[in-house]
Amino acid sequence: MANIKSAKKRVLVAQRNTERNVAFKTSIKTAIKKVLACAQSEDKSQLDELLSKVYQLCDKAAGKGILHKNTAARKKSRLTKAVNKLTK
Repeated sequence: MANIKSAKKRVLVAQRNTERNVAFKTSIKTAIKKVLACAQSEDKSQLDELLSKVYQLCDKAAGKGILHKNTAARKKSRLTKAVNKLTK
């Protein structure tokens, strides 16, 4: 542990931000799983809604620096390919 007061604060801030980022990434993974489950059930309107939600979460994470922009694009692309494959 650091001895300087500002360093101690930075450790606490980094820990708080890490927890927030992990929670956000987990929500993205959960949303992706819901989309894949919905794609198998073939409910088109709900599928579009859930897919839009995943896109929104990925874009927001990339904007906040939680995910790299290419990582967000890759997740969206792979999800779209998987959904198209399951719905055919």
